[in-house]
This record gives sequence, structure tokens and C-alpha cells, in this order.
Amino acid sequence: MDFLFFILAVGVITLLASIRVVKEYDRGVVFFLGKFKDVRGPGLILLFPYLEQMTRVSLRTITMQIPSQKIITKDNVSIDIAAVAYFLIVDPAKSVIAIENITSAVNQISQTTVRNVVGQFSLDQLLSETLDVNQRIKDVIDTHTEPWGAKVTAVEIKDITLPDNMQRAMAKEAEAERERRAKIVAAEGEFQAAVKLGEAADIIASHPVALQLRTLQTMAEISVEKNSTIIFPAQFMTTVQEAMKMITSDSGK
Repeated sequence: MDFLFFILAVGVITLLASIRVVKEYDRGVVFFLGKFKDVRGPGLILLFPYLEQMTRVSLRTITMQIPSQKIITKDNVSIDIAAVAYFLIVDPAKSVIAIENITSAVNQISQTTVRNVVGQFSLDQLLSETLDVNQRIKDVIDTHTEPWGAKVTAVEIKDITLPDNMQRAMAKEAEAERERRAKIVAAEGEFQAAVKLGEAADIIASHPVALQLRTLQTMAEISVEKNSTIIFPAQFMTTVQEAMKMITSDSGK
């Protein structure tokens, strides 16, 4: 009786020791006597004590900081670049069997890839074609991590630090560019104004009365400002004299 109770107790303890719970975002890589057997989970699984061992692997996306490092661009500009990479495990078995520490390995290959890829671009390309640079870095890293069962989903350059002299030079270049655009806009405005004035002159030349109407309108605008002095154009005075002569001749008749 005691022997049966002992056997039952050992069986219960063994059963309890063999129970494992694998979360939804984890997978269990199971080895039987040191040899890979299968991948289990999620949920409740059973392991033979002392015969099977399990290594947990997370399938969630991992955010990995790529430390800032000095890089010389294609046009020989020394810059500091920091980036961030996002990757996840797609094959739990490979991530355990093919490499010892996949996070450290991805970090190291990411630093090397960023340095090599960025060195193929000039500074202007890095600043204006950031999306293309990010995609190039991602593709290269993804090629290296595929045999390890990992997939790189994105790589983003988050900080580019330029030397002080380069920042000053770029500031001067930007200021000169803004001045150039301002002068072009002003010249275009002058050109358009000259064209419109020429068209207005042609219209006034074909309709002499239009000039007098314009003169009267200008006088009305001046009078609103309550100015004490009004200057009349000589042409307007000639027109007034002709009008007075016509009135005098009509009254004499």
C-alpha cells in the first residue's frame, strides 16, 4: 500500500513538473535529450522531466537602438549618425539553433551595415533621400538575418549630427538661396507690373478721355487724405483751358 502511494505521489509530482504554459506571443523550442524535436505553443504544453528541455522565444517586434557612430560620407564629410531598427523572430527554431544571441548579432550587423551603406551616399543625398537610405540599410540587414530566423521590418535614421563648420556653411548656403529666390520673385513682379503698365498705356493712348478720368480719380483719392496741396498735370490744365474757352465762346454767342 505504501509503495502504491509512493508511485502515485511520484506520478503526480512528475505531471505537475511537466506542465508548462506558453503565452500567446511566445513559442517554446523543445529539445529531447539535446536534439531539436519541435516548436510548441501557445497555451498549455507537457514536457518529459529530465528528458525534454524548452527554450522560450518571443515573437514580438523588438526595438533596437543602433548607437551613434562617426561615418565619413561619399563627399568626405564626417558626421555622427544614430538609428533604430525593428525586427522580429519568424522562425523560433533557427533563432535558437543557428545563433547564440540573436539580439546582439542583429545589433552588431546593423552598426556595420549603417556605416557601410551611409558611406556610399553624399551628405546632400543623406538629407534629401533619407527614405531610400533607410530602405537600403533594411534590405542589407534583412539579408544577413534571414538565416537566423529573424526579419527586419524597418530601419530609421533618427539623428544626423554635422560638424559646426558644416552647419555654418549650410546656413550661409540656405540664406543665399533664400535671397536668390527673393530677387527672382521681385524681378518677376517688376516684369509683370511693366507688362500691365504697357497695356494700360496702350488703352489710354487709344482713348484720351481715359487719362482725364484717371486724373479725376487720383484727385478724389488725394482729397480723402486731406492734403493741403494738389498738383495738377499740365495736360489736365490744358484740357481745363480748352473747356473754359468753349464755355466762353458759347456764352458770347
